Amino acid sequence: MKTLRFVLGDQLDRNIAALQDLDPERDVVVGAEVQEEATYVKHHKQKIVFLFSAMRHFFAKLAEEGVTVEYYEIGAHRSFATALRAAVKTHKPKKIVVTEPGEWRVLEDMRTWHQLTGVPVEIRDDDRFFADHADFRRFAEGRKELRMEFFYRELRKRTGILMDEDGKPVGGEWNYDSENRKSLPKRFTVPGRPEFPPDEITQEVMELVEDRFGDHFGTLHAFNWPVTREGALEALDAFVTTFLPTFGDYQDAMAVGEPTLFHGLVSPLINAGLLSPKEVVAAVEEAWERGDVPLNAAEGFIRQVLGWREFIRGVYWLKMPQYRDTNALNAKRPLPEFYWTGKTKMRCMSEAIEQTRDYAYAHHIQRLMVTGNFALLAGISPEEIEEWYLIVYADAYEWVELPNVHGMAIFADGGVFASKPYAASGAYIDRMSNYCRACDYKVKVKEGEDACPFNYLYWNFLMENEDRLRKNRRVGMIYRTLDKMSDDKKHAITQSSREFLDEICGV
Repeated sequence: MKTLRFVLGDQLDRNIAALQDLDPERDVVVGAEVQEEATYVKHHKQKIVFLFSAMRHFFAKLAEEGVTVEYYEIGAHRSFATALRAAVKTHKPKKIVVTEPGEWRVLEDMRTWHQLTGVPVEIRDDDRFFADHADFRRFAEGRKELRMEFFYRELRKRTGILMDEDGKPVGGEWNYDSENRKSLPKRFTVPGRPEFPPDEITQEVMELVEDRFGDHFGTLHAFNWPVTREGALEALDAFVTTFLPTFGDYQDAMAVGEPTLFHGLVSPLINAGLLSPKEVVAAVEEAWERGDVPLNAAEGFIRQVLGWREFIRGVYWLKMPQYRDTNALNAKRPLPEFYWTGKTKMRCMSEAIEQTRDYAYAHHIQRLMVTGNFALLAGISPEEIEEWYLIVYADAYEWVELPNVHGMAIFADGGVFASKPYAASGAYIDRMSNYCRACDYKVKVKEGEDACPFNYLYWNFLMENEDRLRKNRRVGMIYRTLDKMSDDKKHAITQSSREFLDEICGV
């Protein structure tokens, strides 16, 4: 019986569920670059190049194995559905096998494919994750609050990762986050990263993207993403051996002109399937076991993959589709233009946005505590800021982007899994970076033209959302400080905020 196996662009794993029982002599593996996926939001040019090139390499490798491949390049079909219908017409399969997609909208589309084609469709669970949907539902059942830390501990116990034989966490602590927040020393050196110069396939895709998607955000001149399994493994090895030993101490740090510092840059590779999260976690744990990296580095990285990545996926599938429509803080301001241009006197924002434009990358603190923190304080519409995050990063897919932004960065879900808004003044950015030294604004000034906008926007945010936040036990102490402020000071904060927001948002 001939089976048609449809593989999506973020499922580039030879062991993906849909391919696990592949019969090369009878089955057909289908892939498609489709206009709808490239343009439902106007994805960063580098993300499109990365995915299209990685897809072409992946399917070429399958063909080298002797697998029958039906691969549609961009322009052949506008949507997954039309590509699938064409493949069914050509190959006349008795069955279609797919792996569950990462995004709700694609799953809804996939559920129509049987009716569309007249061929039975088997949707298999995506087993690349440590936990499945049922695992997370069991964890969430009966809980008023969802907290990553508790889910992370459950997965540590179940998998044995960073666990002693007696069932306790290695080192005696579950979490070494307090050891991951050091500021960079005045003098530091970031090791060189491996180079992945575009090969002929990637160069062809780059030309195609500039031609077809030239009005999308981003540049291609610094493109350096590996697009093959072999390149991804090289990138992982470079991270573990060269960057991971220092990653633990400085994973929250930021610096002018240093877009990557000691970070792994492996999330796009994991999310697309070129690396599996399990092999990445295993490589990091093995490095710690060999004594090559300190525990705070290994645990800090593993917490991001085994902890946050798994937890966020669980929240997404548990709460969708209603989740994306919540707006607990009633944020309505439009996204400022400088999120696209980087043209702002706030050095932290210009650094984060300009590097995002050039590399399709920013690390988690730049996303949460710079661009996300600003959107929170300024009251930017969830829909607009969430679309921005989905567009600009090479690792952005709705399942991982939406909860991180909606719940963590801008608190639009009202605290489904974050115990408080992650709001901060300029003092936090000053402590974790050298951005403020090169800024036109003065981080020590609280209001007025020279003041760091994060300073007055922070207090203005608390005043605008007092009815919603004062009863939050983790924010109450801050409101007691606000209560001690004079009316004149509060007025100055409000005035500075209003003038600034009117200027950048036009309202």
